[in-house]
Amino acid sequence: MTAPERIPLLVAQLPDTDALLPYLRQIDTNRWYTNFGPLVTQLEQRFAATFAPALSAPKAITATSGTAGLELVLGALELPQGSNVLLPALTFVATATAVIRAGYRPLIADVDTSTWLLTPETAREYAAHYPVAAVMPVATFGNPQDVEAWDAFTADTGIPVVIDAAGAFGNQRVGQRSHVVFSLHATKALAAGEGGLVVTYDQELAARVRRLSNFGIDLERGSQVFVAGENGKLSEYHAAVAHAALDQWPVVVERRRAVQARYQHLLREHCPDLRLQRRAENGIYPILVGRLPRGLRARDLQPELLSRGIETRQWYCPTLDRHPAFAAFAAGPLPVAHELAERLIGLPFFIDISEAQMQRVGSAMGELTRGVHA
Repeated sequence: MTAPERIPLLVAQLPDTDALLPYLRQIDTNRWYTNFGPLVTQLEQRFAATFAPALSAPKAITATSGTAGLELVLGALELPQGSNVLLPALTFVATATAVIRAGYRPLIADVDTSTWLLTPETAREYAAHYPVAAVMPVATFGNPQDVEAWDAFTADTGIPVVIDAAGAFGNQRVGQRSHVVFSLHATKALAAGEGGLVVTYDQELAARVRRLSNFGIDLERGSQVFVAGENGKLSEYHAAVAHAALDQWPVVVERRRAVQARYQHLLREHCPDLRLQRRAENGIYPILVGRLPRGLRARDLQPELLSRGIETRQWYCPTLDRHPAFAAFAAGPLPVAHELAERLIGLPFFIDISEAQMQRVGSAMGELTRGVHA
């Protein structure tokens, strides 16, 4: 019997050689390869302009990765060593890793049952019972955080907010008080292979992030280091890929939205008891995750789906507190996150997924979830 054609979980979408050539030729002409070169400078200006007109645009600072961007912003906050940073249980491990590497302590919180996000309301509850020096909410699976609500949280409490928006470029806005970090990893909707982006309206924090990304060297004070940093600078080659990706972004957005709309329609038609994250329908999302009906566990369905040639993944599962490195940092029970970890399943999703492939996934999911009620 012939094995069914494989449907991959993800297929990265990066600019091809022809799209890169004009930028690579600029690098050849400039002979400037890193250390805040002209392509990086132009890229930061382009990114900043995507959030607001030039006169009111925030500062955008590139970094070697989204994780490095998180670490740099946390360091730029200049919190006391060992301070608690509140973050959600349902996130990639890099969120907690950045906190620890910045010299702070993760404080792992539960998430909302429908958006799967750490919300300002939940953060207020935790802050009433724990010493919280900063909050790092996550735009989970590309679902954007409410920056107005987080700005109000900071105004009321004095607690700074850094939004881990790794996969939410195109969805996540920047608050007047809330700082945002994006990833340009190959798996994201806008990808440069590797890279990160810090966006903030706080000019002083932006300057500290820049210094920390260059080992902490203070060029305005005799090139001395007053606070140790890291080598977090983006290379000109990664900037070239990001430029080409931004050139193609309008077409990518249109195609992703069309695929999402069709795919979600098919899933609702085939398996109405599969629950999708509550989020904006017209967003630009890098992955597709559904919550199985009660009584079904993702790990039980995955072998059967794989036997049908359908790749899946349990994104962000286990939750942070169930990794040995972070087990000591849970802030009490995490019932919502733990239940989601059992029932969330990541389905194949990429810009070139075909109608036939979506139909196969929808049909298989319908058959495996039929008769089980959410």
